[in-house]
Amino acid sequence: MIKTRIWVPVMTTIALSMTASSAMAKVSEAEAAKLGKELTCVGAEAAANADGSIPAFSGKWLGKPPHVEYTPHVGQHPVDVYPEDKPLFEITAANYEQYADKLSEGQVGMFKRFPDTFRMPVYQSRRDFRYPDIICELAKKNALEAELIDGGLGYTGYKGPVGFPIPKEPMEVLANMNFPYRAFTEHVVRDIADVSSNGSITWGRQVNKNLNVVTSPGELGKPMEGLMAYSISGTLLPERDRGSFTASQEPVNFARAKRLAWQYDPGTRRVRQLPTYGFDSPMGGTSGKMTIDQDRLMNGDPSRYEWTLQGKKEMYIPANAYRIHSKDVKYADLLTKGHAKPDYMRYELRRVWVLEGKLKEGFRHAFGKRVLFIDEDNWQASVGDYYDQRGQLWQHAFINHFYAFDLNAWQAGTAFYHDLNAGAYVGFNLIQERDNAWVLNAGDLTPDMYTPAALRAMGQ
Repeated sequence: MIKTRIWVPVMTTIALSMTASSAMAKVSEAEAAKLGKELTCVGAEAAANADGSIPAFSGKWLGKPPHVEYTPHVGQHPVDVYPEDKPLFEITAANYEQYADKLSEGQVGMFKRFPDTFRMPVYQSRRDFRYPDIICELAKKNALEAELIDGGLGYTGYKGPVGFPIPKEPMEVLANMNFPYRAFTEHVVRDIADVSSNGSITWGRQVNKNLNVVTSPGELGKPMEGLMAYSISGTLLPERDRGSFTASQEPVNFARAKRLAWQYDPGTRRVRQLPTYGFDSPMGGTSGKMTIDQDRLMNGDPSRYEWTLQGKKEMYIPANAYRIHSKDVKYADLLTKGHAKPDYMRYELRRVWVLEGKLKEGFRHAFGKRVLFIDEDNWQASVGDYYDQRGQLWQHAFINHFYAFDLNAWQAGTAFYHDLNAGAYVGFNLIQERDNAWVLNAGDLTPDMYTPAALRAMGQ
């Protein structure tokens, strides 16, 4: 059993309940005026940290940098923007204690579980990409007008950017994590590797088509209401599950609507509505090793947990993760015993929000506690630590994000979910050996593709 203690020095300490009030105050004109100046347009600290190890935000690039060759919207594998960068140093089992204040408990657990092989190569931190102007304008509008409603399960405001670029309480940070500016259409065939403790691999494969309503061009700036997103997922591997498809519709407010989902069963050739889809239901293609709400580290209805905001800290997290997504990376080399090969990883020192969820009394979930570490520059969760019902560290997961030129924002790439007790892990969102990576913002998906009738037609 892995059991470690985390010391988190925070720049701000906040411990507020999601039930604090049904509507939270907007920020003042003076606070909102900091956006685009002291703060980036989505609320990150623009300045460097004290010793310059986190640089000042430059935002010098919007979309593809001049030195990069890239064809948009066709699924080209990500191109490394910083190909000449080399690691500044590595964190290992031998020296991790000197960096402990900038690590999560799960990262420490990885060093203890795999002392001979787990390493974190640390690179120069870079903050060179920015969001489109319209997203910055709407973020400021949200800062002045958006409010939480329904106990934090929804909020007023405008579609497109995060709702609370200057957050004051936990459910605002959670809302930002669930509603960052990201691709409005996404189509990918992804491989999933269930890597056992002895290194053997059971393969899964899915085809995914996602339509994100709130960042669709025609929806930007409209009131935050209705549906958040549509998703369809089809299983290609393992062979026993091949031909199963699930379609879902996600609301923006889980107090007023729930996630609806339908599944096509190739055995019966029938479509049935799923009574519950999400929470700790098994993720398809992962041999039951991942839960549905672990995709992007946390998604869906958050109401089973009591959320507290632990503040902000400096932490080593995956960032600018281009190399791992190269089409030249081979699974046989990447997917080593215990964890993925560290040589393909890129960690940077960045500022993160620390959000903790504890399971409420009387509610059921596999995880008794989950701690999310959210990059201040893009509001996406990069690292997640998961605990069992006894409060013991169980799993450590991280996502390799990169700035995608197709959408002028950050894309969640390949992720790894480690069972620290079993010594096994899941490699998720693997595209390295696929002909295409993510096809983003092609605009080729419509709501009528996510109905039960469309699902039935896909299974024929």
